[in-house]
Amino acid sequence: MRIQVINPNTTASMTAKIFDAARAVARPGCEILAVSPAMGPVSIESHYDEALAVPGLLQEIAAGERAGVDGTVIACFGDPGLKAARELARGPVVGIAEAAMHLASMVGTRFTVVTTLARTIGQARHLAEAYGMDRFCANVRACELPVLELEEPGSNARERIVDECRRALAEDGADCIVLGCAGMADLCAHIGSVLQVPVIDGVAAGVQLVESLVTLGLKTSKRGELAHPLPKTMVGLLEGFTLAR
Repeated sequence: MRIQVINPNTTASMTAKIFDAARAVARPGCEILAVSPAMGPVSIESHYDEALAVPGLLQEIAAGERAGVDGTVIACFGDPGLKAARELARGPVVGIAEAAMHLASMVGTRFTVVTTLARTIGQARHLAEAYGMDRFCANVRACELPVLELEEPGSNARERIVDECRRALAEDGADCIVLGCAGMADLCAHIGSVLQVPVIDGVAAGVQLVESLVTLGLKTSKRGELAHPLPKTMVGLLEGFTLAR
């Protein structure tokens, strides 16, 4: 089995961290291919960033299809381009917010998402509603922590995230935590051991879900909305995205 894990931003150190988190939970014999686009934002912290990340993400989806991967994880908590990726892909494609929220609903009654910047809170709430998870989502909290600060040696990011998770348990009525950024993947075990509650990292959750879907022989439906995109000419900067008839 080969699973492609796509970091939709272009920061190589974050892609390496995501690879480690994915590899740590993958089953024996499962090959993890961690990639990031050749173009796009260095971090994704707004609707603008997310929109500009999608073309590069879709290039990686297409490359994975050519390479014959069995499934894909989109490793950004905004789940950018998820439905477009499913249109292109034969195998299952799972977003890490989608995966983490669903798993959290199975190990607790109420979860809080702890994310980076407050400006992304609305996006996380929207996803919880779209996935039918809003009744399980007690709150979405931000550490006011830029994504790239998670990559800085000597940063106090870990302590700030743990403190926000602790407040979530004390104030929100939450009994588990969802980490709202792929860049937090390496903190999951530490936070869980400190707080003694389930802490869900979407990268690990996504890999496990894709493995299960592939094992069950479940692929993306090509009937209706998620059928392969219609052949269409693209122009200008998007000329390379033209789909031949």
